[in-house]
Amino acid sequence: MPRFAFLPMIIREKLATRDFPREPEPDLVMADEEQVRSYSLAGRIDGVMSAAYLFQSGHVSSVIHGARTVIDLGCGPATQLVQIAQLNKESDFIGVDLSPTMLESARAYVAESGAKNISFRQGDISHLESFGDHSADAIISTMTLHHLPTRDRLDACFREIKRVLKPGGAVYLTDFGRLKSLSSIITFAYMNAEHQPHLFSLDYERSLRAAFLFEELSESAREYLPDTVRSYRTFALPLLVILQTPDRLLPAPVLARLGALKAALPRKYRRDLGDLRLFFRMGGLSDSFSEIA
Repeated sequence: MPRFAFLPMIIREKLATRDFPREPEPDLVMADEEQVRSYSLAGRIDGVMSAAYLFQSGHVSSVIHGARTVIDLGCGPATQLVQIAQLNKESDFIGVDLSPTMLESARAYVAESGAKNISFRQGDISHLESFGDHSADAIISTMTLHHLPTRDRLDACFREIKRVLKPGGAVYLTDFGRLKSLSSIITFAYMNAEHQPHLFSLDYERSLRAAFLFEELSESAREYLPDTVRSYRTFALPLLVILQTPDRLLPAPVLARLGALKAALPRKYRRDLGDLRLFFRMGGLSDSFSEIA
């Protein structure tokens, strides 16, 4: 979407007098096999989400570099996780998801990708009972927190992150931020509808409706996550939120891999990547892998 097309939504969000009420998703676990299959295929790495995947992979890599054990909360079909793991081959990743059907899809995708540093556990991200205290060097989560049904479960998830994380460990959590206007939500949810199954667009709409406010995520982060975590959002439209510990210096091989992935993006997706980087940069988030620009 051209940058000028965001202007009406920015104005609409600035003029809105109250927040759109949160609507938790109707199903906490995506268990239907056909639903999981459609969701997984529509969101694969070479589709309309490729720019977003690469943006997240670059930022995650900057935060977790050097971490031995990394837990991915709500890994879903592992599309994002596989790209991150292939960029960080010295780290071991454990994907956690509540849905056995989703984990089956994830395992199949990992086997297809050839990634050797990923394993999985079924579990609730707000109750990480299978992980001991201070057992992870880093914890990540991409586009999952909105699945939690209540603010209390969000707080429980953050408390578990702090319990499981080693002192000085890395955190990178990103998710949607809830917009004020239903019109903005509908616009974003269906902007790529002609390029993806209706189920995927519908899931996007439900996710945006279920998102927490930037202020809610920030407040919970300040109260329950390590005090090195900082909160960022896209400029003007808080559509995306990132909660993270400070970046670490990326070595040349990882930067080279990121550069190759960027070069392989179709032109329209490179533009999308540029927009993401710009809107977060304007929101105060430094771009530690600017060398690939």
